[in-house]
Amino acid sequence: MPYEFRHATLENGLTVIAETDPSAHTAAVGFFVKTGARDEPPALMGVSHFLEHMVFKGTERRSSEAVNRDFDRIGADHNAFTTGELTAFHAHVLPEHLGTATEVIADILRPSLRPADFDEEKGVILEEIAMYDDNPFWRLWEHANERYFGAHPLGHRVLGTRETVGAMTRDAMNDYFERRYGAANTVVCAAGAIDFDRFVQDVRRHCGHWQRGEPGRTHPAFRPHEERVEVSMPQANRAYLAWLCPAPALQDPRRYAASMVAQVLGDSEGSRLYWSLIEPGIAEEAQMQYDGHDGVGEYVAYAACRPEDIDRVDGIVRAELARVADDLTDAELSNARAKVATAVTISGERPAGRMRRLGSLWLYRGAYSTLEDELAQIESLAVGDLRAVMRDYPLRPTLRALVSPGAAVG
Repeated sequence: MPYEFRHATLENGLTVIAETDPSAHTAAVGFFVKTGARDEPPALMGVSHFLEHMVFKGTERRSSEAVNRDFDRIGADHNAFTTGELTAFHAHVLPEHLGTATEVIADILRPSLRPADFDEEKGVILEEIAMYDDNPFWRLWEHANERYFGAHPLGHRVLGTRETVGAMTRDAMNDYFERRYGAANTVVCAAGAIDFDRFVQDVRRHCGHWQRGEPGRTHPAFRPHEERVEVSMPQANRAYLAWLCPAPALQDPRRYAASMVAQVLGDSEGSRLYWSLIEPGIAEEAQMQYDGHDGVGEYVAYAACRPEDIDRVDGIVRAELARVADDLTDAELSNARAKVATAVTISGERPAGRMRRLGSLWLYRGAYSTLEDELAQIESLAVGDLRAVMRDYPLRPTLRALVSPGAAVG
């Protein structure tokens, strides 16, 4: 592939990276900030996501209407997202509009945080929390994640809670913003048809005055909690289960084998959980995934079934997890490897996919690896590699969470 990696660091510590391809028909730019729910004080849980909303409410130079209008006039496909570990703002445009897209995002990342906007948006966030609280899978995940991580900050809820968001003040948000959204905690990345030198000049012009901020992240010791979490949700018409167990961190080279283990067990089609639960009609949904984080990771399996089948589904999932290390086959690995390689390659065909991969991986690792390197790591995996990671991280769930229509079951 013709992509070339470029890298620069501004005087204030802001990192600028890109994968350039003169033959591409589009360009994408993203601002990735290494801050998320895990970096928030417990009393400010949800502030990163709240700030994602506030960024689009306007700046000293632009109203919220002007922000939308300026993105619209260049035909930008733009969005933002917040996770437990990062916040990102990005746009995909025609190459001739990359400079404008960069300037607009840089501008909104220095928001006014007007009190009236803050008060209005707080209501929106509280409604969003209430909406998600009515979603059984979301409620399952929040309770499972919160109890699994315990006091570790990865247990923080990305949206926050009614209490933390309700009590949040504009000044507390501004203080968090000043500390965490500095230049030294931000990566600006681009991909596609880009003149990198000009791109760096644009970023320096729009962001060179940013303060460094206070980068860094705590990495407290983590020990998974062993317990069952059971939540009654009368309005649900199905039972929803999740099983969590430790896995390698995202910086760990064993992450490739871990992701392949999850693929073999829990891909949406053709996996072991599919054939043992969905195909025979025992569960409506059954999947498993590997979630790698900064310094820690976990496997998550989940399923939806009839309430009367909870124990049966629980037994089947545990049995599949227990036996895969012994009877994993080369054919299963080959099929999983092909699916992952196809998905990674398809994502990498578009500058937007390249940009998101580039920004996320740099925040986690602080180093560059090509898409070809990633594919080579996947292709090199053997059954022995998967068995080795399962020896190091046994597939024995330490936590099972259940959301069911009636009283606690199972």
